[in-house]
Amino acid sequence: MNQDMKELIASVPVVREMQSAQEVCWENPRLAPAQEALSRLPLTGSDIDDAQSRLARFAPFIQAAFPETAPNHGLIESPLTEIPAMKECLNRRFDAKIAGRLFLKRDSDLAVAGSVKARGGIYEILKHSEDLAVEHGLVRPGDDYAAFASPAFREFFSKYAIHVGSTGNLGLSIGIISAALGYRVTVHMSADARQWKKDLLRTKGVTVMEYASDYSRAVQEGRKLAEQDPMSYFVDDENSVNLFLGYAVAARRLAGQLKAQHVAVDAQHPLFVDLPCGVGGAPGGITFGLKETFGDNVHCFFVEPTQAPCMLLGMATGKQNDISVQDIGLTGLTCADGLAVGRPSKFVGKAVGELLSGEMTVRDAVLFDYLRALDETELLFIEPSACAAFHGAVKLHTMAHYLKAHALCAEVLQNATHIAWATGGVLVPQAERSAYLATHL
Repeated sequence: MNQDMKELIASVPVVREMQSAQEVCWENPRLAPAQEALSRLPLTGSDIDDAQSRLARFAPFIQAAFPETAPNHGLIESPLTEIPAMKECLNRRFDAKIAGRLFLKRDSDLAVAGSVKARGGIYEILKHSEDLAVEHGLVRPGDDYAAFASPAFREFFSKYAIHVGSTGNLGLSIGIISAALGYRVTVHMSADARQWKKDLLRTKGVTVMEYASDYSRAVQEGRKLAEQDPMSYFVDDENSVNLFLGYAVAARRLAGQLKAQHVAVDAQHPLFVDLPCGVGGAPGGITFGLKETFGDNVHCFFVEPTQAPCMLLGMATGKQNDISVQDIGLTGLTCADGLAVGRPSKFVGKAVGELLSGEMTVRDAVLFDYLRALDETELLFIEPSACAAFHGAVKLHTMAHYLKAHALCAEVLQNATHIAWATGGVLVPQAERSAYLATHL
């Protein structure tokens, strides 16, 4: 470790704590009033509305290509489920002190790809496909997008290739939707990606390229191959505005779900949303959408593994993607495969720099404790990486300075709503589920 890095670590207290792989809670000193922060971003609510409209246009295609989406008329959306037994268990077994109500946003059950990546990943490919179709005169405003499921469209898209680097779930979403449209698609996967995800992609006709190194290498190789082919499109998980906006649409839909369940969100009824974080795209986009929708009444926290807290490291030091967890002596290795990222997205770090309330880190062993608790109390299963979401609600009571600074007294917290954003799980094979439930670290 060079002298500059040693001095950086010495100057940022939370980095010293992270370096020893201990769990930390970090309050973002740059958090600004929502409207001020949003006014400084290049994206607006109109961009979210545009993305939402595009997904509505593609709903007939989605329904035709994936019949399981018929109940939602081709919209890919997940339930919002209150989990009171899990809340009681977290309070009793993990000393959480959660007041108010606890919900699980079950992106773990999203149709087509079974994870939060079904939002941004599928949206990005649909946006690219619409751009190509418009450019070549295949669709015009007002056309029925069910035509995208036709043999003629599949033949057209077969001339084009898609590349993406992934630890797993983004690869599933990009691979499945691209193959359904007819693209030649290659998913570049890092060593930590689960074998069943690679196997599933191959059954869909997707080419899977495996790398012995980490996520960043998979992204680099995917980008390099795409650049060599003028008919290729690279999905850039680290810098994609389209991925970001696809995720942001979730906030609009969440607002409707909260209203349907008679859940108020205002100064006296705050909303806390805890999001597992890898490279940052999904939680970043959702946070942007939430702050644009609920303003200062929503408090967003990211949760990362103790060995791979790349977004926290980038934000706390101000270095964004110019620093990796390996630079401070961490391994980047974690059982939370979707969160096994050593270097964060600079684009996301800047976008949420004044929107994010803070971050927590969690040990792998605790993820499996939460996984078993959810299974025992609510008979629900989510991936270990998705279980990171519970850690935010568990640790919130320890952030006394943040609670006081935002007038979140005990009386207000009694009226709070907590949402743990589950990011993946429904596609996990039964043998893998059993192994996870039996894992004690």
